[in-house]
Amino acid sequence: MNEGELLSRVDRSKLPRHVAIIMDGNGRWASGRGLLRSAGHSAGVKTLKKILTTAVNLELEALTVYAFSTENWKRPLAEVDFLMHLFSEYLEREKREMHEKNVRIRFLGRTEDFSPLIQSQMRDAVELMKNNTGVKFNIAADYGGQDEIIRATQKLARKVSIGEIPAENITAEIFERELDTAGQPPVDLLIRTSGDMRLSNFLLWQG
Repeated sequence: MNEGELLSRVDRSKLPRHVAIIMDGNGRWASGRGLLRSAGHSAGVKTLKKILTTAVNLELEALTVYAFSTENWKRPLAEVDFLMHLFSEYLEREKREMHEKNVRIRFLGRTEDFSPLIQSQMRDAVELMKNNTGVKFNIAADYGGQDEIIRATQKLARKVSIGEIPAENITAEIFERELDTAGQPPVDLLIRTSGDMRLSNFLLWQG
């Protein structure tokens, strides 16, 4: 049975609204096959394209992928450099096709920590797809759930300090407006590709 036949059998009324994926295990996958870790990361990017295409075909509302965590900066410099090159290459190569598929992209995390080139590519991709109405595609890069919550708290603290909102008026709904995923539904399906059973500081509020 091909993919088209499988998709035709899916009951769309039972699909999750927001799917989140922790993309890990690429290095171990490659090492287990006698390959360099970089080969695993390259394979992961190809898999990501298939996942996004499937999300588009299923008309999911939102897809969030954990591409690069705040802790990943601690990896060997050569591996980090390769991941940055891969990320940059992916954005440049795939943005037009994503746009044609009506995808709307968003980046979660501290995007200011990336190189000027990658920051520019992120802005260009967001600008290109800002009016699209299809899958909301969130790429969590230099992202950590605790860091996101701290940043949201700091934003609200600044608003309280200038009298924009009384502290006692802060609700869960107001807090969610300050998160990187503001305006999107909560996650109702989380997948970890390696099979490990842990969150690794990913979308701690949204689950």
